[in-house]
Amino acid sequence: MSTAAAALDGGRARPGRPRHVSVAVPPGVSPRDQILQACAKLFTSKGFAATSTREIAEAVGIRQASLYYHFAGKDEILADLLGATVRPSQDKVAQIEAEVSPTCPEAALFVLALVDIQTLADAPHNVGMLARLPDVVSAGKGEVYAGFRDELRELTSSYEAFGARLAEQCGLGDADEELGAMLIQQVEGVIVLRADGVTVDKARANKIAAGCLRLCGCGQDQISQARHFAEDFVSRHLRSGQLESR
Repeated sequence: MSTAAAALDGGRARPGRPRHVSVAVPPGVSPRDQILQACAKLFTSKGFAATSTREIAEAVGIRQASLYYHFAGKDEILADLLGATVRPSQDKVAQIEAEVSPTCPEAALFVLALVDIQTLADAPHNVGMLARLPDVVSAGKGEVYAGFRDELRELTSSYEAFGARLAEQCGLGDADEELGAMLIQQVEGVIVLRADGVTVDKARANKIAAGCLRLCGCGQDQISQARHFAEDFVSRHLRSGQLESR
């Protein structure tokens, strides 16, 4: 608007065209988080390769050029989404080690599994499944995904450390070098269940976590005691999620 036109309009700025947002977001959500939420829905429903940056911008209600203010491209968005499926669990490891006695590795492993299960169960649009898609596996070799790969390795190492201690305590001797990967795959069953439309409630979460302990040779009495400790830990330290509300 020219200076003269602005004067004729009383100096008031005219309202811009309202944004059309195809993804419902709560009030106060930042533009960056709106983009992540939109991509979680688009990537899991259409696929990563099939989703264009134009579609992402339209879903959020912003110009395509504005998208690049927040992210360099789709790969950076995907790396952020994938990181969010492992980072909250790994962030709790130090707290688990501080609260659980080294003589109770079964409790430490159950807590980690339960925290990780809730992370995957609460992830928007089951974004954990993205790491398994062929186009994502291929893209994930790029440098932009280095942070996610490092975080996943750290989490796997935490599973391996807790599991190895438990396996030794249960008389299994030296744990299999793939134990960490086996344990994390057990927990990632949450992704498959969600893809099949199954609700991962508290009871199902406990069964998955108990399966981790059985892989390490743990008996039912130890599992029951570990479950009580883990449920208390989750209720004190994690925000309300599917495991508490259902």
